[in-house]
Amino acid sequence: MALVTTTNVGHRLGPSSAPTVIEAYLDYACPFSKLFYRRFVEDVFPYIQKTYSDQVQFIFRHQVQGWHPQSTLLAEAALAVESVDPQAFYPFSTALFAHQQDYFDEAIYNRSWHDLHQSLANLASQVGVDPARVQTLLAIKHSPEPKNLGNQVTGQLKSHIKLGRQQGIHVSPTVLFNGIVDNSISSSWTLDQWVEYLQTKLSKS
Repeated sequence: MALVTTTNVGHRLGPSSAPTVIEAYLDYACPFSKLFYRRFVEDVFPYIQKTYSDQVQFIFRHQVQGWHPQSTLLAEAALAVESVDPQAFYPFSTALFAHQQDYFDEAIYNRSWHDLHQSLANLASQVGVDPARVQTLLAIKHSPEPKNLGNQVTGQLKSHIKLGRQQGIHVSPTVLFNGIVDNSISSSWTLDQWVEYLQTKLSKS
């Protein structure tokens, strides 16, 4: 039985009723996550839709890597975009990975938290999402006495991080097949390797 946990609606590709569940824990600042994401979303999932139709669903999971402080801001931006328009989550994720180097450590070292929010909201506008609404969700409200309350998507991010910790996820990308971590899967896999993997797995399902 597949382990299907609650997720934001925009994080799923394919029907929620599909019996086979592939989950990937990804970090927007991780080059290996980018490799996995691009291969899977651009090549593998279209193959799945063509070959297995309603049999497989894919879920994007956030794996925020704390040694890249900006990873939190990138994940929050994706959650904010999804809150405005769930259908924009994957286009925005694709844009984030395409501009990944703009948010590497060296690129953002001298930029403020607020500057990064503005940059991410502007990126959201490229996928048709109102940047002002995204900024509103990301903004830290002024308070005469600091309270450390976060922003309007902090609660969502906490849930994603807690889920990863509960699952014992440590590295990105980490892929689960029907709730079980499968460390044989590599971010460098070609479409042919994925095809062989899916044929083997689904023939046993």
